[in-house]
Formats: sequence, structure tokens, C-alpha cells
Amino acid sequence: MSDRLRTQAKAARHHLAWPVVLFLVALFNPWTFKIGSLAMSMYRLVLVATIVPCLIYWLRGKVGFRLADILLLAYCGWGTLALDVNHGIGTATQSGGILFVETMGAYLLARCYVRKLDDFRNMARLLFWLIAALLPFALYEAVFNDNILLRLFSSVLPSHPVSYTEPRWGLRRVQTVFEHPILFGVICGSALAAANMVVGYGETGAKRLFKTGIVGATTFLSFSAGPISAIAAQGLLLGWDWVLRNNPNRWKLLWTVVFAMYVLVSLASNQSVPEFYMTHFSFDPESAGYRALIWQYGSGSVMNHPLFGVGYGKWDRPDWMTSSIDMFWLANAIFYGLPGGLAMFLAYLSTVFGVGAAKGLGRKAVVYRTAFLIMMTGFFMVGWTVHFWNATYVLFLFLLGSGAFLAEPAASGDEEPAEEPKRRRNPRTHGHRPVKSGTVPQRR
Repeated sequence: MSDRLRTQAKAARHHLAWPVVLFLVALFNPWTFKIGSLAMSMYRLVLVATIVPCLIYWLRGKVGFRLADILLLAYCGWGTLALDVNHGIGTATQSGGILFVETMGAYLLARCYVRKLDDFRNMARLLFWLIAALLPFALYEAVFNDNILLRLFSSVLPSHPVSYTEPRWGLRRVQTVFEHPILFGVICGSALAAANMVVGYGETGAKRLFKTGIVGATTFLSFSAGPISAIAAQGLLLGWDWVLRNNPNRWKLLWTVVFAMYVLVSLASNQSVPEFYMTHFSFDPESAGYRALIWQYGSGSVMNHPLFGVGYGKWDRPDWMTSSIDMFWLANAIFYGLPGGLAMFLAYLSTVFGVGAAKGLGRKAVVYRTAFLIMMTGFFMVGWTVHFWNATYVLFLFLLGSGAFLAEPAASGDEEPAEEPKRRRNPRTHGHRPVKSGTVPQRR
């Protein structure tokens, strides 16, 4: 192969696949329209166009088969069956089809196109810049109480309605291009660890801190307890990893601390651990108390309808409570019964633990894996106080699938050893001060 072809091939490896680019950009586009009775968005168009090729590619075994793949398929199948039982074949066909497109479409898009460390970094970089681009508009919206982005987009095509919420600390809760400030916060906060450890890999501490600060500041403008708690947890985990970076058992030690705290809360509090978390990490007591009621009545609804849930009908609650379920990990079981809820939860856990247990990863892959696991921890925590829907839901599934390749060391393409090789003695410089010939790149 000629030098020119080698250069072109190398450059091609460093470009993010265009379906992923279209998908991520479409997530930040608020345009909506209808095809018959079916509500469509820009990201749904991308998923509809890519799901069949991705499904065929996956079925041919090109990216392997993982437990989460099967569990998410089961989630879609059981969810569709539950909708049929509760609402009939019409709802099952339409809503079940959208469930499949958004779940498997987003997940398989990542499984098929994010297969190397370069793919993962380019994906994280694009997500970071999309969030960074929102920061000036978010600041304007918070200070001047004017969602300029939605006004601009809606002047071209129909877009999400403006969400009017109570101001906090004298500032407007920022929505930008999403349906609600909470969704804005969840989407922006999802990139915190990736901005620090993936986008900032090999850069100075100041640059990494600057990138992390951009994501954190943008997320904070949602003024939502769930997303802010999630980025705070990610920040603490990043700090733990940095402070104890020379301790190979730092994550085992962290698990010990978490287990001890779980036992302490269980013994010392009259609340369950989920209720304790929900009521102590909120901006106001009323919101915290309401989330505790959602957990209480929602879990009761699951036990009353354990097999097929209630679909999109009324779940078991007092008449004065709204239909909103601000709890992703519980909502799936309420909608589709315990089999549906467990399938989603186990798909998440199998991916996280599969990636965490992977052996033989190179130095860069280990850093990227840490970022992925911290990012997924953020989703786990915020999922107890927020329901993932629309753009938030598909981004969660996409990011879950984007890290699956890290469980396959041979697929990562990372040739950096996990430990620095011993420097060989150079007989020509032995006994003399070696000449500095270059700069050793910084590594984490």
C-alpha cells in the first residue's frame, strides 16, 4: 500500500461514522412533526433509517452477541405484549414499534458503529461540543427568562413547547432545545466523566478541568436536583480515582464504603435506601416527599400487576396524584410488569459489570472504561429521581451500547500496555546523562 493510501486509511479510522453524527446532532434538534397519528422527531428519523441495517449487521454476528442484547430484545418483546394485553393490538403495534425503534435502534447504532477507542473518543468529543454550544444560550435563558433557541427553531418548523417552571434562586430553569429542564440536565450531565477522561485524555489537568467545568456549569443551569446530584457523584468518583490513582484496590475500597453506607442507612433510617436518597437529594421538601410517594404507590402498583403492568393506563395511586412517574427504574415495571422492568435493569447491570470485569485492557482503554462506568453510575443515580423519555431515553441506550466493546479487549484496538514497560539500558548512554530527544506524552 502506498504512503498516500496509508494516510487516507489512517484518517478514515479517526472519523466518526456518519449515522452516529446524524443521530447525536438530531438529539439536539427540537423539530417535531407527525406522520399520520405517529409523532416524529429528527432523531427518530435517523433511527428508523438505520435500525434495519444495524439489526442485520448484528444478526450476522459482526459485533458478537452479549447478554444485554438479548435482554433488551426481551424488554421490547415483553413491552409490546404488555401493551397488547392492556390496550389491544393497535396500541401494541404503534407504541410497541416505537419502543423497539428507540430501544434497539439507539443501542444497536452504538454497538455497530462504536467499536474502537477512536470511535468512543470521537463520539464523546462530538457530544461534548454539542453541550458546550448550548452554554451561552443556557446562560441567556437563565438570566433573561427567554428561551431564544426554541424561538429560533420554532420559527422554521414546529418544535417542543416552552416549559414554564418555577424559578430557582431568582433564575429561570433552563430548557434550551429539550422538552423540560430535567431532560436538559440529564443529557448535559451524562458527558461529565467523558469530558474529563476521554475528551481530555492526554491533556493537561487545567484543560481537562476546563472541559469538565463547561459540562458541569451547563448541567447546573437546569436547577434540577437529580441531574445535579448525578454530576456531583461523577465529580466525586473522578476525584476518588485521581486521589487514589496509585492504589490498585481503590475501586474495591469504594465498594466497601458504599456497602457500609447502605447498611448504615438501612439500620439507622426509618426509610428504605431509595426513599432516603430521593428525600435527601432534592431542592425542596415537597418534591422529595412526592417522590417518596411515587416509590410507595408505584411499587405497590407493580405488585398488584406483576406480569403485564398497567401499560399506559392509570397506575395504582390516589386520585390527587398526577400520572407522572419520576423514576426510570420503577416506571418500566409499572408499564410492562416485573419481566419488563427486570429486563431493562439487568441489561444495564450486565453491561456495566461485563465492562468492569474485562481483563487485558491497555492503558488508554482502562481510562476510557473508568469514564464509561462513572457515566453509567450517573445514569443509575439520576434514574431514581427522573424518568428517561424521548431524547434522554435514546441517549441512555446509545451510551450504554457505546461502551460494550470495552468488554472485548481484542476489539478495542488499544496497543498501549496497561503498565509502563521497563526501560532497556542503552549501552551507548550507560553511565552518562541521556540526551533528551522528545517529550513523553502524558498518560493516565
